Amino acid sequence: MSELLVGRHAVQEALRAGRRQFYRLWLEGDGRSAPKGNLTEVVSLAQKVRVPLRHVEGGIFDRIRRAQLNPQGVALETGPYPYSEIDDLLTAAKGKRDPLLLVLDHLEDPRNLGTLFRSGEAFGVDGVVLPERRAAGITPAVSNASSGAVEHIPVALVGNVNRTIDLLKKSNIWTVGLDLGPDTIPLSDADLSGPLAVVVGNEGKGLSRLAREKCDFCVSIPMAGSVDSLNAAIAGSIVLFQAFQARLPVEAAR
Repeated sequence: MSELLVGRHAVQEALRAGRRQFYRLWLEGDGRSAPKGNLTEVVSLAQKVRVPLRHVEGGIFDRIRRAQLNPQGVALETGPYPYSEIDDLLTAAKGKRDPLLLVLDHLEDPRNLGTLFRSGEAFGVDGVVLPERRAAGITPAVSNASSGAVEHIPVALVGNVNRTIDLLKKSNIWTVGLDLGPDTIPLSDADLSGPLAVVVGNEGKGLSRLAREKCDFCVSIPMAGSVDSLNAAIAGSIVLFQAFQARLPVEAAR
């Protein structure tokens, strides 16, 4: 079973990461003119790993646009996204001084998922945990929304997020939930250093009751505006940035 990644950044990062199987690279046009911009690197990366290149006008690119996606003149036929096992994430975390993980408690919107992966890649997230059911998975749309960032981050699918939080705690990884409840700690007062997993809930419902109870502590983001909450992806990105700041050397953080 194959997937079709579209968009220059998603295709470029998939080729750079080298984690998938690659079957064919499609470029829009008749092939008479040389690629321009970052398409030049896309073609170079594909050639290095011997991915067959095909030029086409219309056809597959018309179908992509009918699906309301912008291919930006390039599409890459690949194997499915290579998920990791949760044990592999935990083993890798043990080898790091201050690992940072992201746990998503039934996030459903692929665009939100893409935003969090883009932020996670920028802020040093070492791995992401997703539930197998009732949540967005790693689709070509998510890779596109993340500008290809998802291609660089190990992702584990788990049957039960709450049991995974228990597993993280047994592995000496602190778990911090993002919540709006009365018992939360203001983000500015929270200690996000050390081994940490940030738990972000569903767009509408937030964290499930059990996930909230299982987290070591929960944080909230103080706001001055009239809107009473932030988008889940934006809020999660802010917490990841704070965790990133907590991992910088003192001189660099100033």
